[in-house]
Amino acid sequence: MTKTNTLDTAEFRAWLALSHINISRAKLQHFLEHYSSIEQIFELSEKQLIQLGFREGLKKRLEAIDDSLIEQDLTWFDSDDKHLIPFTSDDYPGLLREIDSAPKLLFVHGKKELLQHHQIAIVGSRNPTPQGKDNAIEFSRTLGKAGVVITSGLALGVDGFAHKAVLDQGLPTIAVAGTGLDRVYPARHKELAQRIVENGALVSEFALGTGVRATHFPARNRIISGMSLGTLVVEAAVKSGSLITARLAMEQGREVFAIPGSIHNPLARGCHLLIKQGVKLVETAEEIIEELGALATWQTESLGENKSDQASEPAEFELDQEYQELIEQIDYEPTSMDKILERTGLEIDVVSHMLLLLELNDHIVSVAGGYQRRKS
Repeated sequence: MTKTNTLDTAEFRAWLALSHINISRAKLQHFLEHYSSIEQIFELSEKQLIQLGFREGLKKRLEAIDDSLIEQDLTWFDSDDKHLIPFTSDDYPGLLREIDSAPKLLFVHGKKELLQHHQIAIVGSRNPTPQGKDNAIEFSRTLGKAGVVITSGLALGVDGFAHKAVLDQGLPTIAVAGTGLDRVYPARHKELAQRIVENGALVSEFALGTGVRATHFPARNRIISGMSLGTLVVEAAVKSGSLITARLAMEQGREVFAIPGSIHNPLARGCHLLIKQGVKLVETAEEIIEELGALATWQTESLGENKSDQASEPAEFELDQEYQELIEQIDYEPTSMDKILERTGLEIDVVSHMLLLLELNDHIVSVAGGYQRRKS
C-alpha cells in the first residue's frame, strides 16, 4: 500500500473497518469527545458503547469485521491519488462538515484538494431533451471558466454532460458516486470516470466493494449538495432524484437555481415546481455567477478558522493588467454593474467572470447595489 494519508496504521485500519458499519458521524464525534483515538471504539464493551449512545449490537458488528476484509480494502490504496478522509481530517470538505447528516468519512480518487474549492452542483434528467443537454454543457462551461468546480453524480444524462463539458475545457470536476470507488456505475461511464480521476476527483462515502443499491443514490445526493455553494437543476421530472438533491440543498440552507422550460416539456415541470416554491429562476450562467460571489463570501466567513489558508484559495490566481484595470473602475463605495460595464466597455459575461474571480480572491466584495473595492 502506498501511504496516502496522515493517519497512522492503526487509525487508518480502524476507519476502514468503520466504513463497513452503518454508524453516524454525530455518534462518532460524541465518542471522540470522550476518547482520544477512533481505534479505541473496538476496545469497549457492549455496555460501554450503549452508555455512549450507540445502539445495542454494535459490539458484535465491530467484532464481525474480519482482518481479511481490511487487507482486501488496503489493496485499493495502490497510488498516491487514493485517499481515505475521515471527518476528523483537515482534508474533509469544510462546507460539507456543516450539515447535520455529513458522512463519517470519504473515499477520494484524484485531487483531494478540490474538495476545499468553491463548488456548484449541476444535476438533472438522465434523459434530457436536446435543449437540456445544451443547457447543461453551456452552463457548466461558463461556470467552470469562472473559477468554480462543477460537482455532479456521474449519472447518465445531465450529470455526464456537465462533467464532460468542463473536462473538455481542461477544467476540473468532482463526481460523487453511489457505489464504492473500486467500481464504476453506470458502466458506460468508465472512461469518463478515468478522465475525472486525472483532472478532478471521484468521491464516495461507501465502503470499497459496495455495489449498486437504489437507497444509496439519495444519500449520495446530500453530499453533492452539501459540498456545494449552490445547486442548479437543468431539467427534472416532478418525481426525480434531481428534485431530491434540490430539496436537500434547501434543507441545508444552500441556494438552488432552476432553468425554466416549455410548459409542454414534462422534464421542465420539476424546475417549474421548484420555481413556484421560491427557487431562483435563471436564464443565464451569469445570473448564478452574480449570486455565487455573495455565497462564496458567506462560506469563507461562516467557516472561519475551520479552513486552512491554503484550502480557502479556490485556485492559483495572478492579478494581471486586465484585472488591475478592472479593479481601478470599481470604487471604495458600492459601484453598480451598469456603471462597471459603462466604464470598462466590456461585455457582461466577461465582466461577470472577472468579478467572480476578483471576489473569490478577496480583491473586491459584493454588496447591495453592486461591488466595492477592498480597502486593503
